[in-house]
Amino acid sequence: MKIAFWGSSLVSAYWNGAATYYRGILRALAQRGHEITFLEPDAYDRQKHRDIEDPAWARVVVYEPQDIRAVDRLLAGSQVCDVVVKASGVGVLDEYLEDRIARLPAPVCKVFWDVDAPATLDRLAGDPRDPFHRALPHFDLVLTYGGGKRVTDTYRRAGARECVTIYNALDPDTHFRAAPQAPFLADLSFLGNRLPDREERVEEFFFRAAGLAGEKQFVLGGNGWAGKPMPANVRYVGHVYTADHNAFNSSALAVLNISRESMARYGYSPATRVFEAAGAAACLITDVWEGIDSFFEPDSEILVARDGAEVAQLIRELDPERARAIGRAARERVLRDHTYEQRASLVESLFTDLRRSSVSAVVEVQS
Repeated sequence: MKIAFWGSSLVSAYWNGAATYYRGILRALAQRGHEITFLEPDAYDRQKHRDIEDPAWARVVVYEPQDIRAVDRLLAGSQVCDVVVKASGVGVLDEYLEDRIARLPAPVCKVFWDVDAPATLDRLAGDPRDPFHRALPHFDLVLTYGGGKRVTDTYRRAGARECVTIYNALDPDTHFRAAPQAPFLADLSFLGNRLPDREERVEEFFFRAAGLAGEKQFVLGGNGWAGKPMPANVRYVGHVYTADHNAFNSSALAVLNISRESMARYGYSPATRVFEAAGAAACLITDVWEGIDSFFEPDSEILVARDGAEVAQLIRELDPERARAIGRAARERVLRDHTYEQRASLVESLFTDLRRSSVSAVVEVQS
C-alpha cells in the first residue's frame, strides 16, 4: 500500500517525543513492503536539530508551515495513496489538516493517529465547539499511542467509527546495550522534556527522590529544564539526541520512567522511553500507572514506585547484580512480546481490511 503520513517530524526528535514511535512503526511497515511518505512542517527548529538524515525506507517531504497553497498541493497529491494518516500534534495547521483529510474522497482510507489521546479526549470533553468534533466521524479509523480500553471506548462515544490502540514498542536494530559514557554516568537517570502536565510529577518522582538520596548521583536529560532549581546531586545534560539514547540508558544503575499526568490517569500508556530503556537492558523504575503488569512483571522485569520516597528507597537498596538481572529480564520480555514488527503486523491488517472495505463500497456505488 501507499501510505501518506502527516506528522510532527520523522527526522527530528527535538521537542518531538513521538519521533521514535513514528520511526519504529513506519520502518517496520516499509520492511513489510509498503511505500511510506512522511509529510512534516519546517517548524520549531526541528530541521536544525535533525537526529537522522532522510531514511531509505521513507520519502520525507518538508513543507513551509504557513504555506496553505503548498499544503493544498500536497493534500491533492495524497489522494493517490491508499491510506492517508493525520497524526495529532503536528503543531502547525492541525485543525486545517484534520478538516481537509477527513473530507478526502473514497477509496482513500482516512486515519487519525493520536499520539496523545488523553489530551485530545480531555480537550473534546471540555469544549463542545472544538472543530475536531465535526472532523472525527469522517475518519475511517482512529489509532492511539496508548490508553487501552478506557481510551478506545471514550473515542467511540465521541464519534469515532472505530478505535484501536497501537502501543509503543522496541526496534532491536535501533535500541540496544551500548558502552557507558561519562556524561551519563549516574545511579538514576531520567529523560523527558519539560511539559506542564509532567513537571509536577517530575518534581515528586525525580527531584524529591534526589533530595532524599543525597549520596546518589542523578542525571536529567531533555529540553526545557535549564534554570529549573535542582538538588546539588542532579546533573542536567540538556537535549539528548536519539543517537545517544542507548548510551544514556546504558550508563546508569537504573533509568526512571515518569508518566505525564494525563497518561497516568488513563493508564495503559507505556512511554517510548520504557521500551528504549528495556531494549538497552536497563533496570527500569516507573511511577504507578494502570496496566503496568500487561507489559512487564513488577519486581522481576520492572520496579514500581508510588512516590519520590519509594524511588529514593529503591535506588538506595538496588545493587548492580539485581539491576542487571532486571534489565536482562525486561529486554527478553520486549523482544518476545513488544517489537515494532509485531505492532506493524497489526497496523497492516487494519489498513488492509479498511482498504478492502473502502474499495468495495466505491464499486457498489458505481455499479
